[in-house]
Amino acid sequence: MRWDDFRRSDNVEDAGSGGGFPFGGGFRLGSGAIIAVVVISLLLGKNPLEILGLLESAAPPPSQVSVQPASGAAQPNDPQRDFVRAILGDTEDFWSAELARHGVRYQPPKLALFHGQVGSACGFASAAMGPFYCPGDERVYLDLSFFRDLSQRFGAPGDFARAYVIAHEIGHHVQNQLGLMQKVQERSANASERTRNALSVRQELQADCFAGVWGHSAQQRGALDTSDIEQGLAAAASVGDDRLQQQSRGYVVPESFTHGSSEQRVRWFRIGLATGDLRRCDTFAAASL
Repeated sequence: MRWDDFRRSDNVEDAGSGGGFPFGGGFRLGSGAIIAVVVISLLLGKNPLEILGLLESAAPPPSQVSVQPASGAAQPNDPQRDFVRAILGDTEDFWSAELARHGVRYQPPKLALFHGQVGSACGFASAAMGPFYCPGDERVYLDLSFFRDLSQRFGAPGDFARAYVIAHEIGHHVQNQLGLMQKVQERSANASERTRNALSVRQELQADCFAGVWGHSAQQRGALDTSDIEQGLAAAASVGDDRLQQQSRGYVVPESFTHGSSEQRVRWFRIGLATGDLRRCDTFAAASL
């Protein structure tokens, strides 16, 4: 992936210097907690309600909550930090122009780097839960150690595999900017668990498609070649619910999927890559996924 010419974003920060949110009056999940839990269940392949229970039961008292700054994982001149700034900067440029074509002003999110654990407007999270987007503070949270796991544990190495992870989370921010997340929240409010899971899958697959739309632009500009595309598709496949559940449980429960199968994630990422058309990413209207 040829990203050296990408503009570096100034919206990358250390969670310990502005990205973390202290807790007052005990551990509470914010208004965006349900969406955040859905998003950060990416690596666990579990029902978001299970994770909510784990968070509430395992949360330390307020006095013991510490936000770890990202400096332990990435110094200002760290190549990984530079990579994150470059990818984020290019998504900012792309989505600002793309959403303007649809009459929407894009407001770039912050990307908070943390190490180990972090507090957000959506609650407390650990690195084990993977990258996540919090609509409550419009931030993407990323522990850079996830990139090592992506390569070694999930078998998806390469720059574009890492870029896919960032672009997927930015896809959630685009959903938030377009009001799509709010609609999912409203439809999920009094729905059954099965319906909530189904809505979550469609939301996640749309974020994959949005990531592909950005990737299409990068490809058109000569930043990607065939091997890069293969890396991105491998990354999408590596975090499918079926694969993660098979690895962690030894069996698959489709009705508990919250992100979609490997095949579905690859399919929608590929749709975005092939078309570069935001309108082709309407997973909520699709008869089948």
